[in-house]
Amino acid sequence: MTEGSAPAAGIRVYGTSWCPQCWLVKDVFKRNRVEYMWVDIDSDADGEAFVVRHNQGMRSVPTIVFPDGSILVEPSRPQLKAKIETWKAGSLG
Repeated sequence: MTEGSAPAAGIRVYGTSWCPQCWLVKDVFKRNRVEYMWVDIDSDADGEAFVVRHNQGMRSVPTIVFPDGSILVEPSRPQLKAKIETWKAGSLG
């Protein structure tokens, strides 16, 4: 599974097609073979509402929700890679 096909309990990435940092997140997930569900907030009103609600009225993307409930907003490549490593370690143990 890749973009758009992760199970409901998996990672959700809220973003837009025009956001360079969203492209970075997709690349990091692809390189690390991490499945996720993509939610384009430009075409998904519920997704946009979630992002705005979580980010104090801002459309801050990417907003990434992990199965453990933790959320990263606009992470750098190193921050995202560290989170993926921690998440993978926790999901295997």
